[in-house]
Amino acid sequence: MALPVRQQVTFWGIAAAVFFALLWGLGNVILPFIVGGALAYFLDPVADRLERMGMSRVAATSVISVIALLTFILLALLIVPMLVRQLGQLVNAAPNIFGELQGFLSVQFPQFMENESVVRDTLSAVGETIKSRGGELAQGLLNSALSVINAIVFIVVVPVVSFYLLLDWDNMLAKIDSWLPRDHRERIRQLARDVDGVLAGFVRGQVSVCLILGTFYAVALMLAGLDFGLIVGAIAGLITFIPYVGAIVGGMLAIGLALFQFWGDWLSIGIVAAIFAVGQFLEGNIITPRLVGKSVGLHPVWLLFALSAFGTLFGFVGMLVAVPVAAAIGVLARFGVSQYLDSRLYKGLSEEDRG
Repeated sequence: MALPVRQQVTFWGIAAAVFFALLWGLGNVILPFIVGGALAYFLDPVADRLERMGMSRVAATSVISVIALLTFILLALLIVPMLVRQLGQLVNAAPNIFGELQGFLSVQFPQFMENESVVRDTLSAVGETIKSRGGELAQGLLNSALSVINAIVFIVVVPVVSFYLLLDWDNMLAKIDSWLPRDHRERIRQLARDVDGVLAGFVRGQVSVCLILGTFYAVALMLAGLDFGLIVGAIAGLITFIPYVGAIVGGMLAIGLALFQFWGDWLSIGIVAAIFAVGQFLEGNIITPRLVGKSVGLHPVWLLFALSAFGTLFGFVGMLVAVPVAAAIGVLARFGVSQYLDSRLYKGLSEEDRG
């Protein structure tokens, strides 16, 4: 006989409170373990596919780990330094860019660019603010990211955690499954499959989309000769998970920089604009439908709220767990709504009862 609903709600409420208390209390201590677990979850389908090809789990995990290590070394030696350098250059160039914009507007629209003009003062203020605040932000990111002890712990712990979690992933799931309450086992399994479906669609699929589009934008913009093409492509790819925002922000930034760099060379400016048009076509018609599917059950507004709320409450660690927690809450909310729509509270008295 199942426990009364009130006792079940009390139990799971306490479990949720303990989870959030641990998240709050441990903070950055659990960051490497969360990242390692996310990597293991992301790579588990690859390991399963290698197993189906005849590899043992140990061999599959080892191959994936070696490839991941080589990729990390490549990023650390080549891509990250270029991103940092271009970010600093872009921040320092902001006043000059806005100064050139002032000069252009002064020639084309002199009535808006008088000495006491609000537009003139605003452009000057924006350029200086980007340089000062952007420099502080970049320096702060570097100081926090390159803290010696934290960096060493992170670099050492994350690969070890992800390796062992990936190696034992199927065994861990089987063990957790054996602990499920027997009265609700099938329903919990179905909810877990729904959560996994959302995460598989969003985390695995959308992260892949972000990486593919970010790489495409960065490489294409650099080949087109655009200064800061790498950082612009990285920004556009990073926020691609928000529909249209990645293309709009990245496109506006790239075209604005192209106008500053290639003014008068309309072919080069058109090429930059065409890169984002091609990227949007590929995303909407090929990449996203194949990797993500039509719907993953995470509305962009709900996702942004979850990222903001968890980031505010728990910092960077909160932002990492925001997506899986948001996915789980979304699945549970849809389950609750379906139960409500099937309940007497919603349907009221049936015709038979009324008769």
